[in-house]
Amino acid sequence: MSTVSDAVRTAVPGGSLGRSVRDSLVVAKRNLIRMTRIPEMILFGIIQPVMFVVMFTYVFGGSMKIGNSTDAGVYKDFLMAGIFAQTVTFATAGAAAGIADDMQKGLIDRFRSLPMARGAVLTGRTVADLVQTAITLLVLAVVALIVGWRTGSMEPTNAGRILAGFGLLLLLGYAFTWIGALIGLSVRTPEAATSGGIIWLFPVTFVSNAFVDSSQMTPWLRHIAEWNPFSATVQACRELFGNPGVVQSDAWPMEHPVWASVIWSVLIVVLFRTLAVRKYRQADG
Repeated sequence: MSTVSDAVRTAVPGGSLGRSVRDSLVVAKRNLIRMTRIPEMILFGIIQPVMFVVMFTYVFGGSMKIGNSTDAGVYKDFLMAGIFAQTVTFATAGAAAGIADDMQKGLIDRFRSLPMARGAVLTGRTVADLVQTAITLLVLAVVALIVGWRTGSMEPTNAGRILAGFGLLLLLGYAFTWIGALIGLSVRTPEAATSGGIIWLFPVTFVSNAFVDSSQMTPWLRHIAEWNPFSATVQACRELFGNPGVVQSDAWPMEHPVWASVIWSVLIVVLFRTLAVRKYRQADG
């Protein structure tokens, strides 16, 4: 079967890159259509971050110290970059569960029998997850504006910088979906994939500058938080959004958060895409 498939692939017109892009888009379209037929997938993905916004804003708003201020409004503007970043990274669990579900149902085996690029199944899945993440992020931004979040609350910003901030968030979310893809290929059931896709995210998101001022942490914990890839994106977004919480630090990711965010995200994509595609090919054997 593998020999026949390889021969058919060779006969398909167009270069390998063009074929890979085309196949990935076909798989992405399939997953997007599936999402529209199961609207609760999108709905539940939106409800959780909205709950985080409301709870953190109104429960912790007056008790958190940001810089020298405990003003609830300051914490609200500080918080949102962290909530946005947490939301896009938690898409990892959905990616892991979706791929594990396809594996369990035998759909991945059917894809393998088709004359298509090997990485297209995973790339298409991650692209579809990125679209869903973008929708969730848009709704969350509207909710944040309703509860009082404002860009430029600390220093002037502009539309280009704000869009760049959301671009960094989507890049981080896309990078983390590749981690989810590897997890989904490595476990036997969607339930295990969901657990495996989310349990490690808690230390990543909470040992960071997302919800508290990292300058108030103990030195060893602050060092971990400042070199956390998640923290770099949060710091970059606060800087681009003009929100409070841009901490002065000697750590390179905190001094150059935009570059650090891009570099971390690209490295994660390259590493985990390579591992995920290799895992996919090994399973093919």
